[in-house]
Amino acid sequence: MATSAGVGPLLREWRQRRHRSQLELALDSGVSARHISFLETGRSNPSREMVIGLAANLEVPLRERNELLIAAGYAPEYRQLAYEDPDLAPVREAIEQVLSAHDPYPAVVVDRHWELVAANRGLGILTEGVAAHLLEPPANALRISMHPEGVAPRIVNLGEWRLERQMRLTGDAAIAGLIDELASYPGPGAPEQGEGTAHDVFVPLRVRGPRDEELSFFGTIATFGTAVDVTVAELSIESFFPADAATAEATRAWAPR
Repeated sequence: MATSAGVGPLLREWRQRRHRSQLELALDSGVSARHISFLETGRSNPSREMVIGLAANLEVPLRERNELLIAAGYAPEYRQLAYEDPDLAPVREAIEQVLSAHDPYPAVVVDRHWELVAANRGLGILTEGVAAHLLEPPANALRISMHPEGVAPRIVNLGEWRLERQMRLTGDAAIAGLIDELASYPGPGAPEQGEGTAHDVFVPLRVRGPRDEELSFFGTIATFGTAVDVTVAELSIESFFPADAATAEATRAWAPR
């Protein structure tokens, strides 16, 4: 019996999103290109193991792997626990260690919708002066940084930083409204060709500090690479490091406050 119209188009969409041909996916998966074609058009019904294998090969996120399985008529494979669930205690402890160790420099944990899950004390140097309503749960990291009552008025290279944030947004339908909201905020647009950062290695966050001094940070992002829980797989830890000695000194001086 051929599969319903659900899983085939989804598999094709993910293959095209990863810029893979049917032949490339077939060779990597140990099946024929003809079979991949039949799966995508609904002429063949994939086994549960085939769906899981193709999804892993295409690096499909765990949430969407469950959706592929459901579309193919199977039960989800990956659970999704609440962040506060006792089973995630080791994850929370690891996150707290990372956040604490990064003080006095800012670090945040966000989910796939950029909602703030946790942060260290060092984040305060960036959020000083932010409107209280933006910091109330569920606080959104993008809204805090881009809102006119958030960090945005203090960001020196706002147009450049906004472009960097937008490039990291996905096509997730759940955040389509947030994307439209961010686009509606006043402020400079993307820098013109040839303008922008003087730094050749990364796009820094250049922001006015508590004493109106210019601070410059660059960020790194860490994820749980071997997660088999949807909630854990969608967590990201973004850590900000001083891009120059003056920023490092100013951040350490602010820390006791």
